[in-house]
This record gives sequence, structure tokens and C-alpha cells, in this order.
Amino acid sequence: MNEILKKNGITFGTIAGLASVLITTLIYTIDITLFTKWWVGIISIIISLSISIYLMIKTKKDLNGNFPFKSAFTTYFISAVIGVLISVAFNIILFNFVDPAAKDTIKELTIKFTVEMLEKFNTPKNAINEAIKGMQENDPYSISQLLKGSVFTILFSSLFGLILAAIFKSKTPEHL
Repeated sequence: MNEILKKNGITFGTIAGLASVLITTLIYTIDITLFTKWWVGIISIIISLSISIYLMIKTKKDLNGNFPFKSAFTTYFISAVIGVLISVAFNIILFNFVDPAAKDTIKELTIKFTVEMLEKFNTPKNAINEAIKGMQENDPYSISQLLKGSVFTILFSSLFGLILAAIFKSKTPEHL
């Protein structure tokens, strides 16, 4: 494997993971209710997207424009996996060892937010009660759920990586 691909993937994966840790830490320390705000998720996605795009631009430049699809995807994939693993490891430690009560608080806030939204859409009471029951039985911050979520995150990121790789791959000259 090309050293530039490996180096950039590891570097930007670490940056993405640390950015996620920083965002989680800021939300946790400033106001835990921010975990239920949709705009916080949008900001996180924009930050992650920006890091990924910069990764692709820098790697293509480092390779003097010779950036085939496979190399572009490989670089992105390395970065995504490292970023997700750092983020998940931090969340496992924070919500299962440092402050397990925080995950219960977040669950309660999420249930309250969901009920308010469902009521705004005139959802029948029995459907609201079923939604609440399902949310109460689920622990999204358990170690197993965080690990399972990381697999889905990596899969979703891979789809996004395919798109980015297609956009940033070098153009091959047409053969006559």
C-alpha cells in the first residue's frame, strides 16, 4: 500500500476521531440536552464531511493528481474506520465507566423530545406508548449497541466514501 495513502488515512482518521471526541466532550460539559438537538448532528456531519473532503484534496495533491478510484476509497476508508473507532471507544468509556448516569439522562431527554414531536404530528396515544416502550427497552449507549452502531456507521461511511472516491479520482485519458 502506498505510504501517502496510509499516512493521510491515519492522520485524518485521527483528526476526525478527535473532532468527534471534542464535540461529545463539549456537549457533555456544556449542556447534555444538546445530545437531542438536530442541529448538533448537522454540525457534526458538516465537520466530518469537511475533514473527508480535505483528506481527498490533500491526498490527490500529494499524489500529483494520480489518484485512482481504489486509492481514493482506500484512503477514505482507513480514515473513516479510525475516526469511528476513536469516537466509539470514547463513548464507551464516557457512558459506561466515567458517567453511566449520563446515558439514562440522555435516554429520558430523547423520550421526552420524541413524545413532543409525535404529539405535534397527532400520533395516536397507543403508537406513542409503543414508541416509549421501545425506547425504554433500548440502551443506545451500551457497549454492545455502540459497537453494533459502529459497524453500521462504517458501512454507511463506506457508501459515502464510494461517492467521494468517484468525485476525487483522477480522470483517466481516453484510449484511441
